[in-house]
Amino acid sequence: MNTKIFKQSPLAASLALLLGSTISAPLMAQQTDVQAAPADGSEVEVIQIQGIRGSLMRSMDLKRASYGVVDAISAEEMGKFPDTNLAESLQRITGVSVSRSNGEGSQITVRGFGPDFNLITLNGRQMPGTGFTRSYNLENLSSEGVQTLELHKTARAENPSGGLGATVNIITTKPFTNPGQHFSVSGKGIHDTSVEAGNRITPELAAVYSNTFADDRIGIALSISSQRRDFQRQEANIQGWQANVALPDLDASEVVDNRADPDGNYFFPKDMNYSISDLQRERTNGQLTLQFKPVEGVVATLDYTASKAITGEETVGWGIWNEYGGNINAYELDENGTAVYADISGNDGSFTASRTTTEVKARSLGVNLKWDITDSWRVSLDYHDSSNETDNGADAGLGSSGQVILGSPELITKIYDYRSGEIPHAEILWNNGTNELTPGEIDSNFSQFTRSPGKSEIQQLQFDATWINSSWDIPLVDIRFGLARTEQKMSGYTAWSGLRGGAGFNPSYTQIFPDSMFVRHDTSGLLDAFDGGGADLSPHYYYTFDFDEAVARQLAYITADAVGTDNAYSIDPFYDGIDSTSLVEENTNAAYIQSQWEFDIAGFMVQLNAGVRYEETEVPSSATVRAPLEVNWVSASEWITTYDSAQPADFTGKYDLFLPMFDLKVDVTDDLVARLSWGKSITRAPLGILQGGRSFSGSPKPGSRTVSEGNTSLLPYESTNLDLSLEYYYDESSYASIGYFRKSVENFISTVLSEETYDGLHDVYNSPRYLAAIEQIEGRGEQATSSAIYDQMVANGDADANGVIHPLSSDPLIVWTLSKPRNINDTKTVDGFEIALQHVFGASGFGVGANATFVDGDNIFDNESLEVQTPLVGISDSANFQAFYEKDGLSVKVTYAWRDSYLIGVGQSQGSSDAPPQYAKAFGQWDMSVNYDIDEHLTVFFEGVNLNDETEQGYGRYQEQFLFARQYGPRYTLGARLTF
Repeated sequence: MNTKIFKQSPLAASLALLLGSTISAPLMAQQTDVQAAPADGSEVEVIQIQGIRGSLMRSMDLKRASYGVVDAISAEEMGKFPDTNLAESLQRITGVSVSRSNGEGSQITVRGFGPDFNLITLNGRQMPGTGFTRSYNLENLSSEGVQTLELHKTARAENPSGGLGATVNIITTKPFTNPGQHFSVSGKGIHDTSVEAGNRITPELAAVYSNTFADDRIGIALSISSQRRDFQRQEANIQGWQANVALPDLDASEVVDNRADPDGNYFFPKDMNYSISDLQRERTNGQLTLQFKPVEGVVATLDYTASKAITGEETVGWGIWNEYGGNINAYELDENGTAVYADISGNDGSFTASRTTTEVKARSLGVNLKWDITDSWRVSLDYHDSSNETDNGADAGLGSSGQVILGSPELITKIYDYRSGEIPHAEILWNNGTNELTPGEIDSNFSQFTRSPGKSEIQQLQFDATWINSSWDIPLVDIRFGLARTEQKMSGYTAWSGLRGGAGFNPSYTQIFPDSMFVRHDTSGLLDAFDGGGADLSPHYYYTFDFDEAVARQLAYITADAVGTDNAYSIDPFYDGIDSTSLVEENTNAAYIQSQWEFDIAGFMVQLNAGVRYEETEVPSSATVRAPLEVNWVSASEWITTYDSAQPADFTGKYDLFLPMFDLKVDVTDDLVARLSWGKSITRAPLGILQGGRSFSGSPKPGSRTVSEGNTSLLPYESTNLDLSLEYYYDESSYASIGYFRKSVENFISTVLSEETYDGLHDVYNSPRYLAAIEQIEGRGEQATSSAIYDQMVANGDADANGVIHPLSSDPLIVWTLSKPRNINDTKTVDGFEIALQHVFGASGFGVGANATFVDGDNIFDNESLEVQTPLVGISDSANFQAFYEKDGLSVKVTYAWRDSYLIGVGQSQGSSDAPPQYAKAFGQWDMSVNYDIDEHLTVFFEGVNLNDETEQGYGRYQEQFLFARQYGPRYTLGARLTF
């Protein structure tokens, strides 16, 4: 590892600290040979230590020098970040935990506040969220071109608003930061142990180049990277739990009820599914920065960042679907009222094939002009145009996300059993007298094709000025002020083909699928990392089939000539010519003023940073709203809403706000720093509820008939923050800290539920015809399952020629559950403690780091209540540990990241209308990296991710309410890096 020894004058040190406090270029965090020179032109040399220790030192120095509570992760050397994934790197910081997507860190939660509450900036510029969201997916941005990640946990008037939890500033490589020529190129092979369908070894290539010319007046920095990863995800899942469903009168021998209160709540699963997904992910990043210094004191910077990530996914799955009431034959409830066993007739068992290709494209073009007018005046003008868009219809042949569901309703009963193991079992007894369906009995249930792209765009102009006090003999160091105009536009649409191909096995098309189309597999290797998985799993088998063949056969046979235009098979998500669109704009004008002070109180050096930010925001929104015509019962288990032409609608909201803040920093001793920070921060309302319009569920089965409305007048979440911390820097690479934080959040958004009817929307369910069918069935002494009721109504002549039962004007109106968001006049509080230790054992090469965060809040979900709740999601304790050895060209690092169980969100896709919760179980992962320097230019390395084969699990109100279990497996990388 390379070291340059230096000696700084007090003036140089003060200037470095002063310059280092700017968000756009925190010089203390850079690994540079020569820093920006003071006004007298003299050089300022700084330490340049590469590797793990150098990264830790720079991060610690930035933390110590900053106003407020700031943590950082710094590159170990050019082109090498501590983790290949930025989210995984951020979770090493105290108070940060990650949510994962496909086994990788994707989004961050800070101090209990999830992705939507945290703001991502790139070189101080506000970045758009991924697609039609506010949250930013960090796994799509490679780490090679990143110099430093700053995490601002306390408010700053100069920062763009939106980071109620925290603001993450991604600082990229710039040529003037490290003058001269520098180049790094790396290549690695990635082996994902889960892969079955893809390549065992996939490549990742990256290169970073930086150079300055013409006496360091012209500079260029370029970074490019390309990665491919093939892997497999195995999963079991339930889409939702239904509360207090209709129960039949059963013989006591068929019921086991362990509830203390026989009249208490009870819960049944809506379905049970298993799946295997083979995925291929390709990520390409590029970044170009040009800098020009025409005269001393003037620097112009032009930069462009682009990323593209394409994820192709092919999934096979199988499972059961449940209705209740007369369908239930037997059940067992645990002490919480959760069904851990259920024998349920009717409905169907299915085998599915799905294909989705999702493309995420992001770009950011920015220009910055900095001018040091005098020793006392500095100004900066910055503009950027950035976008982030996602499209799940990137499959060139399909043009949509497609799902083909085959199976059969010819069953006697279905058994759900979660009385042992970590994975529920779902067994079907078929009419053929066995627990296995034959290929010749497999029919078409339905297919559906969707397209839902989204795009987020930001255009932002910022003017900043700094006046440095060199004239008045007062404690004032400087005054900063600025103006900003931010125009953000978020748009998207959703298109759905409807259910195509004999929806609900009506009519039957078993003849178009030959037996040879289906391949039988056993479950011996499925979910074998879980207790009860693998060979112990029921069902013990599943069928797979080729997605393209199933589509082609249905396109050839289920034509408009054969079944009519309305029922013809189609892969077009715009088949009915109707699509819903949404557009939300946020136009914000902002102004801020911020001042820094330094003074002595009783012999203690005190630094004060105080300011205020004012913003006014206008929120225009337009939406194309689909007007429902009627709800038809098309098969025993499928209900479909039909629509009239889409109608445009416009909405507008407006608000303004003041965001004051101050940071107080006291040097208690040369090594001990105390901090006190107070301020206000905001996060704007989620886009899905901010947009105007009304949306009806497209498949409104009984118990799941929902309508949602948006509200453009929603105010932002507003938090009043308090931070106290004590930091002990006892060596150049070692420190210990403890901190307390408290956030009191106002304007919480609550979803209000009400039961509504709408003129013209009549209900077949519980209509006189429906009730008459039940009476006929029970009069014969038979069980009135949903399948039996449907068949009876068809036999009674209540259906058309295609087996569709339409509502009549004499039928009762449908009772819909309407959800509408609003701000509530209540304050929710989150507080907690953070502790951290970083210690390097002298010149031995060994070092350790550990941190933990303990979070609590008064807005916890009440699992016993069936009222709709608005808790704060993501609150959990977390901890991180790392140990390393770095000496004589060898570096070894082992890390462990742990997050306790936490609330993912409220509402389940097939849950009851009380918006039940989704929890994640505790997660802990071990990673390791080994680097060896062959010489001063060439390094070989090995990386291991998820060495302990950790899995992801989720549940509902109670752990017995299984929601998901996912298995990925460890991942290994072997590569080399050339630097000069």
